[in-house]
Amino acid sequence: MSDYLLIDQPSILRYVFYPRNDYTVCPKNAFDISVTVEDNVSILCRAYKGEDRWPWILYFHGNGEVVSDYDEIAPFYTERGLNLVVADYRGYGMSEGIPTLTNIVRDAHTIFKGIKKELTNRGYRDELWIMGRSLGSISALELAYHYQDNIMGLIVESGFPSIVNILIHLGVPVYNTKLDRFHKESLEMIQRIFIPTLIIHGEYDTLVPLKEGEDLYTHMGTEEKHLLIIPGANHNDIMFKGFEQYFDALKRFIEITDKTLY
Repeated sequence: MSDYLLIDQPSILRYVFYPRNDYTVCPKNAFDISVTVEDNVSILCRAYKGEDRWPWILYFHGNGEVVSDYDEIAPFYTERGLNLVVADYRGYGMSEGIPTLTNIVRDAHTIFKGIKKELTNRGYRDELWIMGRSLGSISALELAYHYQDNIMGLIVESGFPSIVNILIHLGVPVYNTKLDRFHKESLEMIQRIFIPTLIIHGEYDTLVPLKEGEDLYTHMGTEEKHLLIIPGANHNDIMFKGFEQYFDALKRFIEITDKTLY
């Protein structure tokens, strides 16, 4: 794990996290999972389930989003035979604690293990595909690096290889001279990820520029990688600008990497 303590400074974090405490009652086709990540701190995850035999995607959402936002998005996954588990961050939705980059990276490990255990206990498939959108790409890449033998594949939407370039791009005041080393370590970690990977990015993303997605694709160690660029899409309309492309690529990627089909 890279040393996010270098970045976890109040002057920087106020630009990084935009927590909301919004919450909706769990829909009938879903169930909530509370994962304890620290004493008196739990993270809410929401599982949207179709059929038992369908693949499961563990999804880390973008900044400014919360689990319950996916009540309306999850049907797009289940309509395509994909079960979805969406994880919050500390301080988001009904989750407790204070969000920091160090916390979201550490918590990702506990969430991953907790979700696998919960699925096993319920008698569902416990093979997981990991997906991260924007800020969630940090958690997804962390898990992809550490659990390569236990993850079916990695999906990154509107993500980036290192948060350093994003902070600079957004004009966040970054003064720590050690960040060059942090950036280098982040790239080295990605170069050691060898599981199948799908990267999706918007052509006109102004928040996380397309170059970040292209750099992520270039540095991924795996030879089983694909970059899908959605024409005309920005950061927050990517799914709907290229709806058919987006979900066709996602479904095809899952089918190709689902070992139970062979």
